[in-house]
Amino acid sequence: MLHLKNSSDLNRKMAKDILRQSRILASGMNLILRDCRVSKKYIEFDTTIPQSSLDELIEKLSSIGPLDHAKHVIEEIVEKEEAISEGISYFNNERFWECHEILEGVWKNCDGNEKFLVQGLILVAAGLVHYQKDEDPICLSIFNRALEKLENSDGQYHNIDIDKIKKTVSEMINSQNVSSFLI
Repeated sequence: MLHLKNSSDLNRKMAKDILRQSRILASGMNLILRDCRVSKKYIEFDTTIPQSSLDELIEKLSSIGPLDHAKHVIEEIVEKEEAISEGISYFNNERFWECHEILEGVWKNCDGNEKFLVQGLILVAAGLVHYQKDEDPICLSIFNRALEKLENSDGQYHNIDIDKIKKTVSEMINSQNVSSFLI
């Protein structure tokens, strides 16, 4: 995962063009540039690249934005409270893919209604991943699935206001107008 700083006027409507441009800039390199997502703070790339070529890729993509950080993505085993705290931080920093990933570790160790609640949160983050790629219809479809998972949940869950999330997501579905928000 590669995060460039979005220090210009790049927005999510440009995600496909930025991905196309980045593939041109990196042509000839031994890598895969799988996806691009755009938030207010970051241009986020899913990439598979040998560690030895990372600096070269960062240099080639510097015309898009300066490096914020690169992260080798692996499944991590993180204590539940810490994972939820990181998930909230990722979500509020519009790093929805990482939020989705860290909450999956929590979900795997839940049961009963908590499992559905965490799955609902994962789906909200997954929907916003598609929002960052300017795929609003897919986002809204995933939001519908998220609400189904959250329907029997309310109140607070580890400092997350579930009622607020359900209301916000419902309003976006009804208006067909998606935006990022804080949890």
